[in-house]
Amino acid sequence: MRIAVTYENGQVFQHFGHTEQFKIYEVEDGKVVSSQVIGSDGQGHGALAGLLSNNSIDVLICGGIGGGAQAALTEHGIELCAGASGDVDAAVEAYLKGELINTGVNCDHHGEGHTCGDHEEGHSCGGCHSKPAFEGKNVGKTCRTHYRGTFNDGTQFDSSYDRGEPLEFVCGAGMMIKGFDKAVANMEVGEKVDVHLMPEEAYGQRDEEAIVTLEIAELPGSEELVVGQQVYLQDPYGRPFPVKVVAKDDINITLDANHEMAGKELNFTIELVEVK
Repeated sequence: MRIAVTYENGQVFQHFGHTEQFKIYEVEDGKVVSSQVIGSDGQGHGALAGLLSNNSIDVLICGGIGGGAQAALTEHGIELCAGASGDVDAAVEAYLKGELINTGVNCDHHGEGHTCGDHEEGHSCGGCHSKPAFEGKNVGKTCRTHYRGTFNDGTQFDSSYDRGEPLEFVCGAGMMIKGFDKAVANMEVGEKVDVHLMPEEAYGQRDEEAIVTLEIAELPGSEELVVGQQVYLQDPYGRPFPVKVVAKDDINITLDANHEMAGKELNFTIELVEVK
């Protein structure tokens, strides 16, 4: 097993999308046998999951992380353990003992990235545990599923079948939207189910307070943005979150921080392929 930890001066760096270094641990039989620090090569949030995948990472331990980065990690088959802090070596030891708690997505608006820049699209064995909000025989286990997602009018918005690769995640660990996670909790391998999710079990209701208008002069870099573009801003704590430009004139720019699926009812056909 290879574990990566966001790293700065021996501590768990708290902003995944801005980390400049990772400490990589080689683990055999539940014990660390070697470690090294590597640079992120100045890569942005959209490339960090690929960087970890290229280094054969199985698990990422980090502080703050958003939904976009989590989805990218999932696509690369990398287990996430977020919300860690303090000494990196101690965090890895806690993970190996099964004592590290995964908070899942913990950035306010579920995103990762940089201040006002372009957006790149990103949707095992271990000891990092979250506190599932439901029970089931598959909770806490690594599940591999094929799925097809559609809106109520039948329009498909995503499909693992089209990609030719099942989606892998830890059931109940907060890696998936709640309704999808719950549907898998008691499925049998080979079973296929159809579920209809209301917004509360998907990406939540739209929040009109998440739409803000700012003066362009207050947001360096926004001069070049265009309506429809998705970019990243930072909250007061330095944590990045995605927004979409919905209006702009010579003076003001209006940004919407709602998830693009917020307020939508979603339908999934889910096929459980494997449980590890």
